[in-house]
Amino acid sequence: MMPSSAPPSSHPSFPGRLALQQRVLPVYRAPFFDLLAGSCLGGLSVFAGQPLLVEGIASAESLNHAEYVPARNIHFGDPSTRFYLCWQRGVVDWLEKVDPDALILEANPRYLSNRKAIRWMKERGRPVLGWGLGAPPLGGILSPVRRRSRLSFLRSLDGILAYSQKGAAEYRALGLPPGRIFAATNSATPRPERPLPHRPDILDGPPVVLFVGRLQARKRLDILFQACAALPEEIRPRVLVVGDGPARPQFEALAEQLYPQVEFVGAKFGWDTEPYFERADLFALPGTGGLAVQQAMSYALPVIVAKGDGTQDDLVRPENGWQVTPGDQGAFTAALREALSDIPRLRHMGAESYRIVVEEINIEEMASSFIYAIMTLIGESSHDIYRI
Repeated sequence: MMPSSAPPSSHPSFPGRLALQQRVLPVYRAPFFDLLAGSCLGGLSVFAGQPLLVEGIASAESLNHAEYVPARNIHFGDPSTRFYLCWQRGVVDWLEKVDPDALILEANPRYLSNRKAIRWMKERGRPVLGWGLGAPPLGGILSPVRRRSRLSFLRSLDGILAYSQKGAAEYRALGLPPGRIFAATNSATPRPERPLPHRPDILDGPPVVLFVGRLQARKRLDILFQACAALPEEIRPRVLVVGDGPARPQFEALAEQLYPQVEFVGAKFGWDTEPYFERADLFALPGTGGLAVQQAMSYALPVIVAKGDGTQDDLVRPENGWQVTPGDQGAFTAALREALSDIPRLRHMGAESYRIVVEEINIEEMASSFIYAIMTLIGESSHDIYRI
């Protein structure tokens, strides 16, 4: 078997039919699945259901190149808690209709119907890949039970695709075979086609710090506002907040109190966001989330982000930005001061952001990693996939 660290080929393809299960189908994943479909000569079928309203997930209603088969999700509990469970009705009917040569599903033992899908594939001698964030330490009184359930589930898979190198390392630490662990760095943004933007080393006004995202309490814009207020007068920035959401009134009131140099421009989508990325000098994400980080990097912006689940470790490096401990006001303020005190250095960091999303982390590279993992496993299988 080739080692999991081997790079994917430039234009790999899978000669069979691929099935892919998701609990939900977020809008931001649709471009990736359509791109992946173009690498599956027998087609790609995606099976996904609807989220709960409280999750606030914008779901795609269709796909342009992949087949979308709606599932009926039965939710047990709150998805934000460790006790949540989900069952997806119709998973076996879907597999029987699609008759896939390989299956990729979410590597989450709390999605109970996935075990049924794994059995269906195993009975036919076809490979199953899990796709997951990783395996961070578990806490709580039920952690031994949860740990056994997790390990049993992961060992039933033929391989695992991790969102990040950190996630891959966590799977290895569990004792899973290293040769069956693959890193497909999480991305939601295509490789940028625009050339590297040019920004002058000397500013003709205050620097511009940009935030883009849904305005929820967990975005912690209070940290950004307080950090800006604590800066020396000569480097205090103008702050652009692009987005809308339930916490907008609270954030607007807080900005008026802490840092009036904030402009709330409302929700913008697609090309309407471009002028704001082009005007910015730095992108800041003080709370959780962060789909816009890669988009900001594609506009050659350095970034300051709060550390998350490890998916940003591969994306945000000392060469192009700062990762700070979530909720650490002092650390965020220090990073912001360092960033805005040296504009020429900031420009070099922005150029590195651009290079990363062009050469390393984009949905094209992610799709190639998926196909590489599948073909590595298929190489061990006697299942004939050349039947299309």
